[in-house]
Amino acid sequence: MARPDSLLDALDPEQRQVAEALRGPVRVLAGAGTGKTRAITHRIAHGVATGVYQSTEVLAVTFTTRAAGEMRTRLRELGAPGVQARTFHAAALRQLRYFWPATHGTELPTLTESKLPLMALAARRQRLGVDQGTLRDLASEVEWSKVSNVRPEEYAALAPTRGREVNGVDPETVGRVFGTYEDVKRGQGRMDMEDVLLLNAALLAEDERVAAQVRRQYKFFVVDEFQDVSPLQSALLDLWLGGRDEICVVGDPAQTIYSFAGANADYLRDFPGKHPGTTAIDLVRNYRSTPEVIGSANRLLAGSSSRGVQLVAQRPSGPAVAYREYDDEVAEAEAVAAEVLRLRDSGVSLGSMAVLFRINAQSEAFEDALAARNLAYVVRGAARFFDRQEVRQAITLLRGTARSGGGGDDLAADVRGTLGGMGWTAEPPSGRGTARDRWESLQALVSQAESAAAQTEVSLGDFVDDLDRRAAEQHAPVADGVTLATLHTAKGLEWDAVFVCGAQEGSIPISFAQTPAEVEEERRLLYVGMTRARLHLSVSWSLSRNPGGRRTRKASRFLTGLRPDTGSAAEPKRAKKAARAAMCGTCGRPLSTAGERKVGRCMDCPATYDEDLFARLKEWRRQRASDDGVPAYVVFTDKTLEAIAEVKPTGDAQLLKISGVGATKIERYGEELLALID
Repeated sequence: MARPDSLLDALDPEQRQVAEALRGPVRVLAGAGTGKTRAITHRIAHGVATGVYQSTEVLAVTFTTRAAGEMRTRLRELGAPGVQARTFHAAALRQLRYFWPATHGTELPTLTESKLPLMALAARRQRLGVDQGTLRDLASEVEWSKVSNVRPEEYAALAPTRGREVNGVDPETVGRVFGTYEDVKRGQGRMDMEDVLLLNAALLAEDERVAAQVRRQYKFFVVDEFQDVSPLQSALLDLWLGGRDEICVVGDPAQTIYSFAGANADYLRDFPGKHPGTTAIDLVRNYRSTPEVIGSANRLLAGSSSRGVQLVAQRPSGPAVAYREYDDEVAEAEAVAAEVLRLRDSGVSLGSMAVLFRINAQSEAFEDALAARNLAYVVRGAARFFDRQEVRQAITLLRGTARSGGGGDDLAADVRGTLGGMGWTAEPPSGRGTARDRWESLQALVSQAESAAAQTEVSLGDFVDDLDRRAAEQHAPVADGVTLATLHTAKGLEWDAVFVCGAQEGSIPISFAQTPAEVEEERRLLYVGMTRARLHLSVSWSLSRNPGGRRTRKASRFLTGLRPDTGSAAEPKRAKKAARAAMCGTCGRPLSTAGERKVGRCMDCPATYDEDLFARLKEWRRQRASDDGVPAYVVFTDKTLEAIAEVKPTGDAQLLKISGVGATKIERYGEELLALID
């Protein structure tokens, strides 16, 4: 066990306050990157080391298995291995499995893996024909209702007042399907994840003997990410406490991004009112990001209702935050991939870079652009790593190799050889989908083996034992590739370089964010994305979706005051340029489409470009696209080639004036183009 003083020596003044506040209610407002996990794990370990806590009497609760696993690892390293660190659901399920059979004289209902089959049966019983997408929406609505303590018969009246709806299904029908779903589930002897919390709460509320036993077991509580607590989780926490106030809550109202799922930051804000005598501590020293990143993040929230603590950067100064505008999403993805390549060549590993976007559907262009440059990438958001079938199979095979004595002196080679029997190859599959997901899982194990072998002498058996431990704690190794993830998925993570992409109106804030509260949640989502960056941060947006499309998009309203060119002459210059190009150069009539404006003439007017040069440019583009393994339009669109054939530029400066040609494309294609024109 660590000495009490040594546990405090490495903490900053505010973190030390947290670690020393061992009794009574404590609220910690912890800004992004301020070391909240460090503070609360040292607090628990300090309480155990000083004898204030018995390790078995402490329950630390968080929201993800990854975060719980990280807590357990840190507590073990700090000399407090007996402390329970679990998610709300894991803690409640453990109690249910222990108490339910004795209390009810029956087996606990079976936990269902998915609501969808039960939801489909409920919809059919209500004579409602729905597709898989609508079933998922109904399932999400049932989840929200249950964590918000909304019963089926109340749904129709409450849904409109809470801004809840299911596309194509009226609230009354949703309420009936919800009620039927509950009947179907009970009839099959099943429970869902929300039932785990509901049944545990009911057990504690209705059986004083069970409640007393749980309260004797757990006397001290720590709750992380408290801004994400739902009404149901708050009620369960109150039942665990049983009127006591030995609780420490930690959270950041500026990172509340799950209100749509029932999270309510008011429980964090109002905690001192509910618990008189609360010790309130703010963690403001950010150790993750440069002053440039932190300055932008602070300005993003300044004056808004989303503001949490004012962060103070502790790292040295770094590169300026980049704000970049592109003609279309393909150009944006190409530029991001080119910058990833540049950073990699300058020494930044691919695994320490991330591309973040609002929705999963935005990933495709970035996947294509990275793949075209043979840059490895990992798409986050699939099943938990150790829950994947291929991972379980791989560990079984590795364990078999180790037990049979098949391991040699080269751990990485042993792992590669064993996983090669499952189809792993050094090069990833060219396409996306199941094959790519499987390869990424196996590659993560290979990368973990290579990392372990580089640090110390590890046998294959030791490596498998470590994987088993990590599986229990849900610590997943990742392949060394650029992370592609939604902003929601990125919460709790960090990288050296972060590209926040698609930051235009309609995406951030997303188009269906209508109320002021919904728009503010989108602001917080952008804040979460920006504060994931340690050193390099780029925020970008595109004026159109596709190459050659109408450039009608605008940068997100949240970037006003952040971009260096906000309020400058940049916009008027663009407007003047557009105005000059709005008349046909041949007949003088107004131009009506993006394609006409790009080439500067009406489509029915005679072509004024060099048609022989245009034909040569198209043939060059076909060959170049084939060599690069990308669609032809990724190189240049037809309209851009027409404009090049018309202008016949003689240098980079003239090329840059052509719509559809940017610095990145000049770097890649400029020399070849100019040689072809010459």
